[in-house]
Amino acid sequence: MKLNDLTQQHLRSLGLLDRGRLGNWIDGVEVAPHDGGYLPVRDPATELLVAEVADSRAADIDRAVQAARRAFDNGAWTGLRPAERERLLCRLADLIEAHGDELAALETLETGKLLGIARAIDVGAGAEHVRYMAGWATKIEGSTLDTSIGVPPGTRYHAYTQREPAGVVAAVVPWNFPLAIALWKVAPALACGCTVVLKPAPETPLTALRLAQLAQEAGLPAGVLNVVTGGGEAGAALVAHPGVDKISFTGSTAVGKAIGHTALDRMARFTLELGGKSPMIVLDDMDPERAAQGAAMGIFFNQGQVCTAGSRVYVQRARYAQMLEALAAQAAQLRIGSGFDPQTQIGPLVSQRQLDRVMAYVDGARAEGARLVAGGRRALDGGYFVQPTVFADTAPDQRIVREEIFGPVVAVMPFDDEDEALALANDTPYGLAASVWSNDLSRVHRVVPRLKAGIVWVNTHNMLDNNLPFGGHKQSGYGRDLGRAAIEQYTELKSVCIAY
Repeated sequence: MKLNDLTQQHLRSLGLLDRGRLGNWIDGVEVAPHDGGYLPVRDPATELLVAEVADSRAADIDRAVQAARRAFDNGAWTGLRPAERERLLCRLADLIEAHGDELAALETLETGKLLGIARAIDVGAGAEHVRYMAGWATKIEGSTLDTSIGVPPGTRYHAYTQREPAGVVAAVVPWNFPLAIALWKVAPALACGCTVVLKPAPETPLTALRLAQLAQEAGLPAGVLNVVTGGGEAGAALVAHPGVDKISFTGSTAVGKAIGHTALDRMARFTLELGGKSPMIVLDDMDPERAAQGAAMGIFFNQGQVCTAGSRVYVQRARYAQMLEALAAQAAQLRIGSGFDPQTQIGPLVSQRQLDRVMAYVDGARAEGARLVAGGRRALDGGYFVQPTVFADTAPDQRIVREEIFGPVVAVMPFDDEDEALALANDTPYGLAASVWSNDLSRVHRVVPRLKAGIVWVNTHNMLDNNLPFGGHKQSGYGRDLGRAAIEQYTELKSVCIAY
């Protein structure tokens, strides 16, 4: 079946052929944008227009924040018993699974990713995440504290802490895993009793809008989860809105820094999960074939559009040639095509803009003298496809080694000993993730503590769990998603001291 046929088939099944213009979701209803502007949504595999969504402005953002504020202040959500919030969130997880085929198809249609990945991660793992966070609704706790206050004489004190919902949350999510990362933010915020205004990336708004409808079907009160679509103007208006108490952002470091400054100007709470340039260190006791398979998964998964992508691979010199050859072979044999085709192993990049960005890095690496050993060109006619690309013998000061590319491009470099490997791995402004590949437990325990990263994997890469806090060091962010740490990000800690 041709690419266009696959797209048309799924457009028809999703009802987008009949109704391609979508408004915001505010206070439980679909709302047209205030000024009537819309943005195109395209299928990255075919470049075809699949829908149009609201290009929100400040008036639209204000309407959504006001709805979230009313729902928070009137107790429609915060006033529910924690067990009731848990029940409704579990109902939402059930609906996500029940509509899994539809949500996965929407995700593939707007991102280009493989349908199986959308079904397993954005939908399957997303639903599990909602259930995990739903369980926290009944387990948020404080502490009873002993005090040593000595005045007035004879007075005693009872002191304790309690966690309270942060308030109205602005959740801004990227385009690489739009549903999964939206749920990373929405689920803990709702479990804590917050209300949410969710803004998806302009390239990938469809699953967020559908999520809002499912949340209402699950029984969440109007205004508890609102979705506004649009570009940079909408995002800037949302994070600057005085009615927003907490900002949760996942995206580029440059945008995250700007959001952090905006939040600090009015002392709004914020968490930022930002860019990465994650190293993989392959020690010489590791089988190079196995390490090559891991490296291929680390960089080519989701077309390299992963914040933790293993885009720098350091191999101990004794295994360097074997590992490089095996990784190049892995890259060359990956089947490129539509995410709807079950035979596809690597799909398109998300947009023309991203394709241009990735190819600029590839061309720049050639110009800087890096040795191309696989890929390096656009693939197929039409669509935003690029070949999986491997460069060797790169230098630490080259752009493909220092800057986040967010595409299927990897730089492979040799090292002689552990100290050199760690110096190279840590020579980056980022600190999101890293992996170590070795069968020697002693070596692993020497290397792991010296890596400056928020998460370190051993003999695997890109593996996440709902109970495992996720976030970065240095310019890779501030705060954590997932696990108990996420609950702490959406609550304010209050101390209470009672004299008696």
